[in-house]
Amino acid sequence: MAVKKVVTFGEIMLRLTPPGFKRFSQTNNFEVIYGGGESNVAVSLANYGLPSTFVSRLPDNDIGQCALMELRKRGVDTSQIVRGGERLGIYFLEIGAVSRGSKVIYDRAHSAMSTIQAGMIDWESVFADAGWFHWTGITPAISQGAADACLEAIKVANKMGVTVSTDLNYRKKLWKYGKEPGEVMPALVEGCDVILGNEEDAEKHFGLHPDGADVTSGHVDAKSYLSVLKKLMEMFPRAKKVITTLRGSISASHNTWSGVLYDGKTLYEAPQYDITHIVDRVGGGDSFMGGLIYGLMTYPDDDQNALNFAVAASCLKHTIYGDANLATIDEVKKLMAGDASGRVSR
Repeated sequence: MAVKKVVTFGEIMLRLTPPGFKRFSQTNNFEVIYGGGESNVAVSLANYGLPSTFVSRLPDNDIGQCALMELRKRGVDTSQIVRGGERLGIYFLEIGAVSRGSKVIYDRAHSAMSTIQAGMIDWESVFADAGWFHWTGITPAISQGAADACLEAIKVANKMGVTVSTDLNYRKKLWKYGKEPGEVMPALVEGCDVILGNEEDAEKHFGLHPDGADVTSGHVDAKSYLSVLKKLMEMFPRAKKVITTLRGSISASHNTWSGVLYDGKTLYEAPQYDITHIVDRVGGGDSFMGGLIYGLMTYPDDDQNALNFAVAASCLKHTIYGDANLATIDEVKKLMAGDASGRVSR
């Protein structure tokens, strides 16, 4: 039986980054990358060989076309992207190191995606051969129109029996159109079967906070998150699985990384990785989500294996420059099996 496609919905942007570890004030040029939460997930899945479709709104100009070409190059289906609007959103990224954190500056006001409206996308057509739909909390933070279109998609997916997942992804710099996350997010998350979020997402969206968790200590106790996962499941009874990533920030260059999955009965905990020399942590959560969707679709009766795949995949993403995870299935499985040697393959 053919594998049903995964659909993701959100904004892809032009990322401009000073080369190396330069500060904005030092650089005379920027490196160009195209990326965004939901497009990064689509790229991960296409890279693993799953059919993936990215839905968005792009300006009908050369820069919009460049973003489209980047997705196509990675094997993502772009046939459902609608064209229109004024511009592609931009974000500037200054990559941090050691005790200096990375910095993001958004320039995405009036982007094509921010001016999307409900009714612009034929969701029944989009989901005709889909088995999974993924969105993130970034999309409803962009504008009321984007939130409305996202809710429209979730309702159609629910009606058509498509599994729906979300990465809560709180972005305080985006909620600027007069609504608080708590006014918008619950109606969207109510339609989700799988919910991913970290400690900040749960607190900022729904006021939930894990007991005794301190991410700056360098160690995150998985069990301290169980209360939050249980509360999320109580708030959103449709959810069958609730997951959180566990990032301990020792420095901008050195993090510990793991994750837990709760299915209402059992708390699954993945191995913890010590990522000592981070190349690029942007897209780390997206790579986890891409790995998780792949894992849950590939190992439907083995949540532990699905979670382990997601954590190993996203661990590898931290070694890859750019927004998207380009690690292969073989590389992920090698790390899952305990080989973190990084030896040359020849």
